[in-house]
Amino acid sequence: MKKLGILVSGQGSNMTAILNACEQGYLQAEVEVVISSNPDAKALTKAKERKIDAISFNETTNKNPEVLDTSICEVLYEHKVDLVLLAGFMKKIGPKVLSIFEGSILNIHPSLLPKYGGQGLYGINVHRAVIGAGEKKSGATIHLVNSDYDKGTILAQKSVIVDADDTPESLAAKVLEVEHVLYVETVKKIIEGNIIL
Repeated sequence: MKKLGILVSGQGSNMTAILNACEQGYLQAEVEVVISSNPDAKALTKAKERKIDAISFNETTNKNPEVLDTSICEVLYEHKVDLVLLAGFMKKIGPKVLSIFEGSILNIHPSLLPKYGGQGLYGINVHRAVIGAGEKKSGATIHLVNSDYDKGTILAQKSVIVDADDTPESLAAKVLEVEHVLYVETVKKIIEGNIIL
């Protein structure tokens, strides 16, 4: 059984989709730890309600990238995590985590990369950019994490139609629905050996 570590900063809806899939036996995995860069993240409460170790880092740790990198690395290592899943994590992954968990860190991004990725393009900003450019489709991408924002190897994508009357908020809702399915399916394929990292 694979051991998962999930990194979050907010609501944790993708985390919840993964947790549900594990609990239902759809994923042969267990979430060992949830780490948040935001002590007020609702995802922490959701994890604690399910009796999962939920750890947040304070403002001092977050301000020092080296300390944050070491702290995350230690927690993941202590929990013997096989696969690290970023689910709305708003901090850049540091070199120690990248080195120790190389090829085992996944991120979900709310666009069809390589379009609309990179520093500053996250959340609603992505959907504003997509609509502003007049795109006819958007979607979600699962990719391996490396030292550059949203530049790692693409593992899976799923698209949605951008309707003429879509707002950034309505497009965000469409893409989020796809994200939940795509993340679970991609993790399942990795666990079953259908995607080789």
